[in-house]
Amino acid sequence: MSLSLPSFDESPGWGIQPETEDDVVTAAIKKEKVIQEIAAQQEDLRALLARVKTVQLDVDKLASGNETLQMYIDNLTLQMAKRR
Repeated sequence: MSLSLPSFDESPGWGIQPETEDDVVTAAIKKEKVIQEIAAQQEDLRALLARVKTVQLDVDKLASGNETLQMYIDNLTLQMAKRR
């Protein structure tokens, strides 16, 4: 009595079932949804980055204005100190 064993190419390994056409279609649909979600999140990140850049420019302008005001205040303080 001789037992014939399937070769490695023929047997599904360790309980893995061969994919059916439905499994392939389902997997493709899931992958497409994930790709769409990633693309949407990338677009959201681009929008956030643009907003961050805009806010950074505003902060830089305000910081520059604050420096100018501080110099003005310092000059007035010196002038007031000289008058006394």
